[in-house]
Amino acid sequence: MHLVRFTCDGFRSLRAVAFDPAPGVNLITGDNAQGKTSLLEAILFAATARSHRTYAETELVRTGADFFQIRADAQRSGREIAIDARWYQGVKRFRVNDVLQSRISDILGKLCVVLFSPEDIALIKGTAAHRRKFIDMELSQVSPPYLAALQHYRQALRQRNELLRAHNPEPALLDAWDAQLVQYGSALVQERAAFIARLSHHAAAAYHNIAAGESMSLAYEPDVATGDDFGKVLAKTRAVDIRRRATTRGPHRDDLDFRVQEQPARSFASQGQQKTAALAVRLAELELVKERTGEYPILMLDEVFSELDEHRSRQLIEALDPAVQCLLTATAVNYRACANDLRQRAFLNREHAVFRIARGELEKE
Repeated sequence: MHLVRFTCDGFRSLRAVAFDPAPGVNLITGDNAQGKTSLLEAILFAATARSHRTYAETELVRTGADFFQIRADAQRSGREIAIDARWYQGVKRFRVNDVLQSRISDILGKLCVVLFSPEDIALIKGTAAHRRKFIDMELSQVSPPYLAALQHYRQALRQRNELLRAHNPEPALLDAWDAQLVQYGSALVQERAAFIARLSHHAAAAYHNIAAGESMSLAYEPDVATGDDFGKVLAKTRAVDIRRRATTRGPHRDDLDFRVQEQPARSFASQGQQKTAALAVRLAELELVKERTGEYPILMLDEVFSELDEHRSRQLIEALDPAVQCLLTATAVNYRACANDLRQRAFLNREHAVFRIARGELEKE
């Protein structure tokens, strides 16, 4: 799939942007704080209804405005798809091919994107909640059954926790919510285990290629092991849950274990290794989406050249499949430093385009 045209107005600092990217490599240059990251963020919002930088959607609106609107036109499997997003005074609405979506989650998977940003180092150094969010978002884009199970599990978890906060919760009601947690939680664990196994396989290969033969691995750490009876675990910990007024066991406490050169990446890997590991995971996503959907998602790399040394940057560019539409951002300094190499390697035999953004306005060079 690839983005054919993207327009937006009122989003962050962007000013009536009209972006017509090439199907191959697209380099977006500009100084800091000119709108490069905001452009990628707007595309991510069109695809997922979320930002990777903030939960407060009011921060996405340009100063002095009370709305933003976005439209993404894409080609997918030989058919056209158009996503319109509009945010006005706290209310957001999405249309897909001019059909209003009754639920925001219904847009997931319509336009698949993978974004690498400097914030992705939190996959290694951040909290387990951050890593679970990553798993849920990636699986929700490619697996409708997973998204449905996740929504049911979260609803059951909220209801059970509300019941636990009550005085002397009714055991029969807890039994009912336990049954739903077991049903949907078991589905989550099964899908997560398969997803992480394949993700680790592809990430290890990508890391090896970029990092001159070094190794990395990724392992799923479920809170309740796949062979254990989740229902029995909930029954065993019920007294603890009542005392703490919260559900203490289940997939909502799962985590991932990153290792570089067989050592825990969080503690032993250098900052460069950690960044490369996070990038390798994003590149692995490309392959997993291709396996699930039959086509590559759109790859967006935000300031990747400032995150990697020259060798790793070159290896990254060489590793990209020509079928992947790639949107790269770089400051003018980083662009000049790598432009010749990019043209010789990344752009060779590929359609490409270079854009410059300044004060929120985008122009093609």
